[in-house]
Amino acid sequence: MDPLIDLIQLLRPKATLWRQIEASGRWAVSFPKRDDLLFCSVVYGNCLIVRPNMEPVKMSPGDFVLIRTSVPFRFSSNTSVKPVDSVKLFGASSSGLVKLGIDEGHPVLLRGGRFLFDTANENLLTALMPPLVHIVATANRSERIRMLLHMNASEAAASEPGRDFVVARLMELLFVDILRDPYLRAEDGDTGLLAGLADPITARALQTMHGNMGRNWTVAELAKQRGVSRSRFAARFRNTVGVSPIRYLLDWRITLAKDELRKGARSISEIAFAVGFQSISAFSTAFSRTVGCPPKQYAKNRQR
Repeated sequence: MDPLIDLIQLLRPKATLWRQIEASGRWAVSFPKRDDLLFCSVVYGNCLIVRPNMEPVKMSPGDFVLIRTSVPFRFSSNTSVKPVDSVKLFGASSSGLVKLGIDEGHPVLLRGGRFLFDTANENLLTALMPPLVHIVATANRSERIRMLLHMNASEAAASEPGRDFVVARLMELLFVDILRDPYLRAEDGDTGLLAGLADPITARALQTMHGNMGRNWTVAELAKQRGVSRSRFAARFRNTVGVSPIRYLLDWRITLAKDELRKGARSISEIAFAVGFQSISAFSTAFSRTVGCPPKQYAKNRQR
């Protein structure tokens, strides 16, 4: 199994567009902490992404960014401008375009939106993705990203049969295309599944575990496959993925179980054995410790 495909299938990404931002001169627009995932492309002009206690990120024409709102941030002409609140700005506009800026000159046009994910496992974004994915216009994949964005905009404006289906697939392709190249979007110190897939030692272990989640893998077995010592593999995995191999395996099993409980097509006992637990009691204990409630209660809450 491909861990990346497993991730996409659980997240079930859908995209919604917010506004186009047309700015000039001195300007800034702020976005609050909401723990969702925004995307934005620069049609023309330059701007900064400013986050607390971090170096500003410069955005140039053709650049594309995915940004998790795990902390507040702002798009800005420079770091000294007082920002306008995006919620109030968009709420006061009835069109798809908002304008802002003090003075003239240096025009900028931003186009973006946000991804919606299946609520059962949307926490995967926090655990598996970095806070910022910046793809510059000169990157190898940027042309394909712009092509997908253009196709999506054209399709959304049309009234052809199957429009919604095509738009959903295009945005899913965009999301997958970005995630396919971890080196392209990794920042120093990033950890998670995508960082793990970029590392030759941890990538094979992740593919092995995802290929047979029901097996009781040991650290020694996984290390042997890569021809490294147990201690070296365990340290490499933790430093790259962010958790130990066994913790990752447990967390992913619980993630699969949550998805099955949400669907409601299988019994709790069937789910327990399908995701790799040897008994219903062991599954219930691990699930309750991780999620905060027993599987039966979780299933009822999701159905409501």
